[in-house]
This record gives sequence, structure tokens and C-alpha cells, in this order.
Amino acid sequence: MQKRYTKYFILASVLFLCFTLFTVIVATVDVQPIGPQQSTVGLATVNQAVFSFFGVNRLWYDATDYLGIAAIATALGFAVCGLAQLIRRKSIKKVDPRILLLSAFYVAVLAFYVFFELCVVNYRPVLLSQALEASYPSSHTMVVVCLMGAAMLQFQHVLRNRKGWLLAAETVSALVIVITVVGRLLSGVHWFTDIAAGVLLSVALLALYRAALQYIEERADTLTDPQE
Repeated sequence: MQKRYTKYFILASVLFLCFTLFTVIVATVDVQPIGPQQSTVGLATVNQAVFSFFGVNRLWYDATDYLGIAAIATALGFAVCGLAQLIRRKSIKKVDPRILLLSAFYVAVLAFYVFFELCVVNYRPVLLSQALEASYPSSHTMVVVCLMGAAMLQFQHVLRNRKGWLLAAETVSALVIVITVVGRLLSGVHWFTDIAAGVLLSVALLALYRAALQYIEERADTLTDPQE
């Protein structure tokens, strides 16, 4: 019988492949200098059409920035819980494996953030400062979707016996994700392909995280009941 975590690993692999192919397309197809200071962007016809339709809205930009802060605050909350366990139990081996895995997930998200800040695919459609800024994928979208998506998986464990609280936590998390994705597009500070790539990369990372989480859970069940 195929383990469930294997299915999640396969899903994550497919999603990462899709993200890679999408990135290649954005970097090579219909590349035109439509950005500030004649900066180039792929799929220029589509990106220019979407940007012209929505325009620039700084209100949405500011609103999604605050949601980003909320997502980071949520992540810090879990980090504090892990630190408290480490201090209290005086051994990293005694810290909840789910918290340790979540920490590793945060490091992976940070690594992708830094990578695409250094390896620029294209720049923002508008200048927020005097210099061009890396825009692909939307790092803000990636961070919020990843942090709140991972938080929802943690809530399912922590609040599993409190259905009302679990529903509220998942609803708020989902709203933060949806509003951020839509709001970032409406703000006009990213091309359409930046947002799409940010969502795709986030889902791939979450699928990988879910696979690792499922592996931990299935391994724990096996140790509890060796006959399985």
C-alpha cells in the first residue's frame, strides 16, 4: 500500500516542475522592454494588458503589506512556542517534531526569497524607490501563502479538539491568503506572472511541507503500532 506521504512528494515534484517550466517561459517568451527604465519582462503582451486594466492602487499595496506583517507575526508565534519548548526541555531532540519541521520550512521559504532577490527574472512594473526592484515571483505573495498555509496545517493539529476555534483560525488564514493574492494583483506593483508564479511556488513548497509532515505522522503511528 502506497504511503500518503509518497503521494504528497509526487505532487510537490510535479508542482516544482511546473514552476520551473513557467519560469523558463516567462524568461524567454514574448520578452519586451515594457517596464520602468526599459526593463524587460516575458509574456509582455499578457502582462501589459493586465497591468493596464488594473492600474496602480497604493491602498491595496499598503493593505497587503499589513497582511504580510500579520503572517510573519503568526510565524513568530510558532517560533516562540518552539523556543519555549527548547528552553523548558533543555534538548532540541525533545522539541515537538512538527515545530522543528516548521522551522525547516521557514528556512526553505527564506532561501527561495533570497535566491530570487539575487537571481532577477524581471523587475516591478512601477518604481517604488529610485532603483529597479526584483519582482518575480511575488515574494510577498509567496511568504504570506506559505506562512498562513503552514499555519493552517498546524492549527489542524493544535486545535483538533476545538472545532469552533479551528474553523475560525482556518477561515481567517484563508482570508489573509486570498486577500493578499488578489490585493497584490490589484495594487499594480507586480506583473500578473509574478503573482501566478508566487502562488505556484508557494503551493509547491506547501505540498513538500505536507509530505514531510505526513511522513512524521505515519512514522509516529508505525512506532506506536509496529504491526501497521
